[in-house]
This record gives sequence, structure tokens and C-alpha cells, in this order.
Amino acid sequence: MPSEHDVAVNGVRLHLTEQGEGPLVLLCHGWPELAYSWRHQLPALAAAGFRAVAPDMRGYGKSDAPGEIDRYAIVQTVGDIVGLVAALGEKQAVIVGHDWGANIAWNAAMMRPDLFRAVIAMSVPYRPRGPVPPLQALRTAGVRRFYWQYFQEPGIAEAEFESDVARTMRTLLGARGFGRGQSSDAPMIVPEAGFLAMLEEPKTLPPWLTEHDLEVMAENFRQSGFRGGLNYYRNIDRNWDLTAPWQDARITLPALFIGGTQDIVLHPRFAGPALQALPQVVPNLRKTVMLEGAGHWVQQERPDEVNAELVTFLRGLA
Repeated sequence: MPSEHDVAVNGVRLHLTEQGEGPLVLLCHGWPELAYSWRHQLPALAAAGFRAVAPDMRGYGKSDAPGEIDRYAIVQTVGDIVGLVAALGEKQAVIVGHDWGANIAWNAAMMRPDLFRAVIAMSVPYRPRGPVPPLQALRTAGVRRFYWQYFQEPGIAEAEFESDVARTMRTLLGARGFGRGQSSDAPMIVPEAGFLAMLEEPKTLPPWLTEHDLEVMAENFRQSGFRGGLNYYRNIDRNWDLTAPWQDARITLPALFIGGTQDIVLHPRFAGPALQALPQVVPNLRKTVMLEGAGHWVQQERPDEVNAELVTFLRGLA
């Protein structure tokens, strides 16, 4: 059975869920999720002989949520995971990430290849540092309401999402749209009515998401609010500045990518080109797995297939 405990790393307290013994595997969730998002992976990895540890990332769940926006920059979030390896008494780990956690995992692999011996990313491919800051690039392209931009002004998205947390989580996790594809040629452009207006609140939950799962997520966000998670987006251009030393870097660690064919994040107008370029910038990419019909929440939607790919890859590292 998984156990829960807190550790102090990098100036914050992280709440961990842990199961199993063996080589360390760290599981980093994305937005808007929790360590609970890895509930299907923890027992599977433990049964396969690994020590699986999933933190509530800073700003989420039962972990600390610093108030300053710049404390969610990539050097801080990667620093949390670097510190976590030592706090757990280990010298190396495999890092796994989904959504924003994938971005952290890619950057951890790039910055500390001595500490992380492999990287597994889900739903978000690695994107090398571009020639200009990402938000500037959007403005130059004439884009004004992309969801990254909508999240920039503190308080606006928080007010929308926190007005009815249960509805917010039901819509974000259960709706077609963000989670399961979109036919628009301009995905994730936020209408004046707000982010949730892009999506259709589901009348019934998808089979992979129970009312209990939804309530666990909602209760945590009622307690923590959404500001911590949104602050990750408010560092997008700052992260571009901070990663200047890694301009044109390639990630050389053994890597696995898992995505869903119905994931809007992998839309051709969004991260699709980065997915196509992944073998060039991650030359030791051992496999790309695209699960037919799966949406964005891939490790929750298709746990058996994801778990099988994780265990096969991890065992292959030996």
C-alpha cells in the first residue's frame, strides 16, 4: 500500500506518496493535477520492483505554495526534484512527467544528466529554446487569447476556476476539448467568457474517472486554490531567460514518450511539430507511444497500457 509523508527540499515542504522498494522513479504531475494522478502507476511500479514516489508539486495539494510568482520558475521546480533525490537517500533516479511535469522532467534531464539516468514524458514533447520568448512569439503572430496568455494576469483565471471547483475539475478532466481533441484550427484560444467556455461540461464522467476521483481532486483544489499551478504559466518567458545556457541543447538520456492521438496539446498547430522533431533533439529516444483514442490525461485514461510501457522501458535500462 502507498504511504504518505512530507519532506523539506529547496526551501519548500513537499507532500509525497510513495510505494515500493528498488531503483527510484519520480513521478511529476501537471496542471491541474496532484500526486493522486499517478494512483494507477504507483502500485504497478512497486510490483515491478521499483521505488515509486509522486510528490504534490509545489503549489499543489498538500505541498507548500509560495506566494511569489518567480518561485515557480523552472530552476526552482527542477531544484525541487533534484533536492528530492537526495532527501530520499538516493544518488540517481528516473524522472517521469506528465503535462507541466513533462516540461520539468525534460529540463531536469537537460540540466542534470548526472543525476537522472533516464526520462519519461507524457503528453508534452521536449521543445528546444526558441529565438525569442514564447509569449513574445505569440504576440508577434497576432495571437492575443491563447490560454497561456489568459493565465498571465493574477486573479482572473483563479476567480473563474475557484467559483465552482467541482464544476471546474469535472469540465477540465472529463470534457471533450482540452482532454480529448478539438477540430478547430486555432486550438485553446480562450473566448471572452473564459477558459471553461471552450469546453463542454460532461453530463456523465468518462469511464476512467470516478466521482470519488473527482472529489479527491476537487477537495484538494478547494483547499489550495489554483494560484500555485497557474504561476507555472506566469514564468514561461522567465524560463526562456533562465535556460539561455542550454541554447540548442539536446537531451542525451534514454527517453520514452507517451501520448494520446486525441490530445489537443499535440494538435498540429500546438505541440505537434515538437513531437515530430523529438528524435532529432532527443537522440536517445527509445520509443514514442501514441495510444489510439486517448486524450490528454493519458496515464489516468489508459493505465494498463501506460504501466506496461513504463515497466518495459525501466527494465530495459538495466
